[in-house]
Amino acid sequence: MPAAYFVVRATVTDASKRAAFDTWYETEHVPDAVKAFGVSKAWRFWSLDDPSLHQAMYQFDDEAKLAAMLRGDALKKLVADFNRDWPEVTRTRETLAGAGVCEVGLRPQALLSPLQRI
Repeated sequence: MPAAYFVVRATVTDASKRAAFDTWYETEHVPDAVKAFGVSKAWRFWSLDDPSLHQAMYQFDDEAKLAAMLRGDALKKLVADFNRDWPEVTRTRETLAGAGVCEVGLRPQALLSPLQRI
């Protein structure tokens, strides 16, 4: 079963608060979310096109684990903490299913294990 992803986009309109938001997200929110969600990976991004846009993406082993997290109390607590600390920051959420990986620059032969090449 492919991995599933939970994506949160936050808009920090006040440029003077972005550094504090970035520090809080990196040192408090992401560690809390990774632990609470039990995810295998997490990433954070700032948009190059719109400096107010922050995106976080959490990788779940499969859709069932993502669905369980969405129904659970951990997300509710993290949302409450976020709302308390950053009430002026708006957010949207999205769930995604993995559709495959493209390894750029690799020939099909290079994707085979040494035993498969024989």
